[in-house]
Amino acid sequence: MKILVFGGTRFFGKQLVEALIDAEHDVTIATRGKQEHPFGDKVRTVVLNRTLRDDVFRIANEKWDVVYDNICYSPQEASYAVSAFKDKVKRYIFTSSKAVYRNKDRELTESDFEPSTYEIIHGSKDDFDYGEGKRLAEAVFFQKATFPVVAVRFPIVLGEADYTERLEFHIEHIRRGKEIAITHEHAATDFILDQEAARFLKWVGTETDVTGPINASSDGSYTLQKIIEIIESKVARKCKLEFIADQEDNSPFDIPGTNTLNTAKAKEAGFEFENLEDWFPKLVDTLIQSGK
Repeated sequence: MKILVFGGTRFFGKQLVEALIDAEHDVTIATRGKQEHPFGDKVRTVVLNRTLRDDVFRIANEKWDVVYDNICYSPQEASYAVSAFKDKVKRYIFTSSKAVYRNKDRELTESDFEPSTYEIIHGSKDDFDYGEGKRLAEAVFFQKATFPVVAVRFPIVLGEADYTERLEFHIEHIRRGKEIAITHEHAATDFILDQEAARFLKWVGTETDVTGPINASSDGSYTLQKIIEIIESKVARKCKLEFIADQEDNSPFDIPGTNTLNTAKAKEAGFEFENLEDWFPKLVDTLIQSGK
């Protein structure tokens, strides 16, 4: 297949490109060119700015079997893609987020946010918070696109290459005896490993005819208390907790209520998710050993 990847030089986007190369697809990476990549002549690299209309139309001069869009954060950027790729792409895979859901305290199904009826408000990335930007981008894709679209709704993605270092925050605070500020230690949430996220994207884009929103998350969930206990056992230190909001030391995993993704749609289509307990403790070990 001839495949275009917007944003394929770091984290799970990079791992997606590796998986596509291994499957012998013809891959082009569209990037600003700020991040080096190890793919050499195994891919074609096009330098562009995803937020600029003319750049999106330039890459859409060609026809594509699949386009992966990992760096669309606003209705404006989605609108550029909808117009540019009309009659130019067979499948469009948009990396969305669990953040589109407003519901809390329960398991979330795809129907809990319906982009096909969500009112479109136009604007750029700077006009909205992260969740609203993703909601509006989905709304544009599912109301305006003339080509098949998949919106992959991921929870927090973790891995050795996670540049946000959210898990490392907890490891370092506990290892150094620094306080972690939390307000909801018993609220549970789910995660997905970067390698699994990449595997899911490859699968849904090149091995299925699935369309529409789809949840993707490892099986299982952890409370913040459980995450802290896992780290405590591995660094042999107790965590110092501060049960008030503190912007500097507040846990990135501190959520107001339990909410997890229902992944029945993906499983019914044939995808098998890993179990959180099989990879999370191992990732903590790896990060501790690497000194990150």
